Amino acid sequence: MANSTQRWTNTQLKLAFYLYCQLPFGKLHANNPHIKKMATFIGRTSNALAMKLVNFASLDPAIRSTGRKGLQNVSQSDRKIWDLFHNDWNALAEECETLLQSNTVIFKMEDIHETNDFTGGTRNVITKARIGQNFFRRSVLASYEGICCMSGVSIPELLIASHIIPWANTKENRLNPSNGLCLSAIHDRAFDKGLISVDTNYNIVIAKQLKLYHDIPQIDILIQLEGKGITLPKKFYPDKDFLAWHNLHVFKG
Repeated sequence: MANSTQRWTNTQLKLAFYLYCQLPFGKLHANNPHIKKMATFIGRTSNALAMKLVNFASLDPAIRSTGRKGLQNVSQSDRKIWDLFHNDWNALAEECETLLQSNTVIFKMEDIHETNDFTGGTRNVITKARIGQNFFRRSVLASYEGICCMSGVSIPELLIASHIIPWANTKENRLNPSNGLCLSAIHDRAFDKGLISVDTNYNIVIAKQLKLYHDIPQIDILIQLEGKGITLPKKFYPDKDFLAWHNLHVFKG
């Protein structure tokens, strides 16, 4: 039976935050089946877990910047878990996934996009990379509520969680949701190849090279985005330092 009187353990808090990252802000309620399943798994009530997720939301600058507020009884333990994840996304995501997979009640979320963009040569490395990619993808798509931040496309099969600083160029921020943009496949490809980027004011910039193909309708749609702001996520704003890095090292402007 779920016990709502005992203090939350570090493991419970880690798994709660792991779940927070992967759920849209509007679905942090006790009737959400993912919350119900995780609550059963960690031995808490659905209401208690939902309240904890809203506590985490109150620590999120993206939530606070829009005037939305979580609950006001955020504990030092909540803040500690928030800081732990932000200091080592890789280790915490892997730890939570391992905890979930090692028990009979396995928490799973729908995979929206599969990728084979892995580094390393051993099966263990590939498995860890897949765990990380899945967590990153779900967290980014949840933050943007499944909508491409440039085009508004919301077809799940066409959406990709794009790294701002590529996977190969950063270890510590590979799984950081603030290192991600939710993009459609063509926008992701253009972003990855430096033909489009996002400046530190969250406006779209277009490379001169891409403008040479303005007579192609599909490309002209991209060119017309120049100067427009992206749709900001509900959680985990893209980090401006990461955007500056992309503009300096990837963008061909």
